[in-house]
Amino acid sequence: MNVPFLDLKAVNARHAADLKAAAARVIDSGWYVLGEEVKAFEAEFAAWVGSPHCVGTSDGLSALILALRGWKELGLLKEGDAVAVPANTYVASVLAITENRLRPVLVEPDEATFNLSAAKLSAALTPDVKAVLAVHLYGQLADMPDIAKLCRERGLLLLEDAAQAHGAQVDGRKAGAWGDAAAFSFYPGKNLGALGDAGALTCRDAKLAEMVRALRNYGSHVKYQNLVQGPNDRLDELQAALLRVKLPHLDADNARRREIAQRYRRELRNPRVRLPSVQADEASHVWHLFVVRVADRPAFQQRLLDRGVHTAIHYPIAPHQQAAYAQELGQLSLPLTEALHREVVSLPISPVLNDEQVAHVIAVVNQA
Repeated sequence: MNVPFLDLKAVNARHAADLKAAAARVIDSGWYVLGEEVKAFEAEFAAWVGSPHCVGTSDGLSALILALRGWKELGLLKEGDAVAVPANTYVASVLAITENRLRPVLVEPDEATFNLSAAKLSAALTPDVKAVLAVHLYGQLADMPDIAKLCRERGLLLLEDAAQAHGAQVDGRKAGAWGDAAAFSFYPGKNLGALGDAGALTCRDAKLAEMVRALRNYGSHVKYQNLVQGPNDRLDELQAALLRVKLPHLDADNARRREIAQRYRRELRNPRVRLPSVQADEASHVWHLFVVRVADRPAFQQRLLDRGVHTAIHYPIAPHQQAAYAQELGQLSLPLTEALHREVVSLPISPVLNDEQVAHVIAVVNQA
């Protein structure tokens, strides 16, 4: 049996007729940039998240960059300020900080959840830290109740990197509604995926939302009138229309991911495979990825591949060990983060995996 890591063709085939109809609607409209589809998606996604404002962007990294840039333009951050961020993350989280000429302060994660904890964050705070970028890695909310409380007490801005956590929630509050702002990616493989690059920022502050609306559009609210210097980071009409088709199905897709994850956690019994932990209740995790730890990763992956089970690595190289950050961060020693990046393996999980495929993955992993 062949079990692909992620079959995007099958994911989107379920909605093919509606996706084609949405694309035709955009083509026939004659309006392709910042039109009614973007406005409608922003309103629908804000309501789904439970956030007052949503601004569509070209991708998730742009949403992160523009959130921090917006705070700079509003005078809440300045060049050289430090931003605390988990060391165990995708490099985009750090890129957003350095792109704004801010300084990343890397914090080791909680060993059980791989995410940022309030305790580790508190120990890493210095007077230079003016903001916190909390990453909801693999689909699980970081320790948001305590992190948000800590940020309020210290007067720190709180930005969520919710690129992998569409729908994760604690105490009825979803990712994207905990911080002062949040960035989402709708890269095709995400729980809510476009058919190309797309992203969004959610936030509480109307002034930040309006600033980001200008920044994403050359710094302009009115054509040919530029309030600030901004890039071109707009969500386009076509991707907005496609996302509107898929958003109503997201809760059901997340429920299927939870079913698969619960079965993995219940039936995977290989003592050499360390399973992921859930920090709160099941709703806190939407299982964008199901990530295990193994000591001999290459051999483990090859044994699974020999039996038709495809895996991936998220992520093989920690941000501070990337060549791009050799001068700024290369001197850091972060033992837990480095161990995670040596040992993590992502098993197949998606709403289109059937029960037979899930059973095959479990049998192969238990025999590996």
